Amino acid sequence: MIEFFERPDGAPPANGYSHAARAAGRLVAASGQLPIDAQGVLVGAEDALAQGRQVFANLGTALAAAGAGPRDLLRLTFFLTDLADLPAVRTARDEFLAGGPLPTSSLVQVVGLILPGARIEIDALAVVDAGATG
Repeated sequence: MIEFFERPDGAPPANGYSHAARAAGRLVAASGQLPIDAQGVLVGAEDALAQGRQVFANLGTALAAAGAGPRDLLRLTFFLTDLADLPAVRTARDEFLAGGPLPTSSLVQVVGLILPGARIEIDALAVVDAGATG
């Protein structure tokens, strides 16, 4: 179970995330996901939205393997090579979350990522019911 605190009294406005969250259950950690398909090919070389959608598709696959999904997300960490990509990444994030709870998040601008041409990497923490199995 996760309890979200989107905007506690006295906190500044948040754009698509919660300021804090409290969770009980089993922690699921997902490694940084890159915009590559199942064959390892870069998706959307110059298209931040296509890359964002692929990253979230990969994140969904990783979470599902551990018995979790978008509604179980506790935290997202975004790594972007260009902050101009943020609106596209937010669109992909909102599609992935589909109106569900807003996890906590951080955004870091980086000079580059391990995969040449990748503009986005996202890692995550999720929490599933203590009785859930992967």
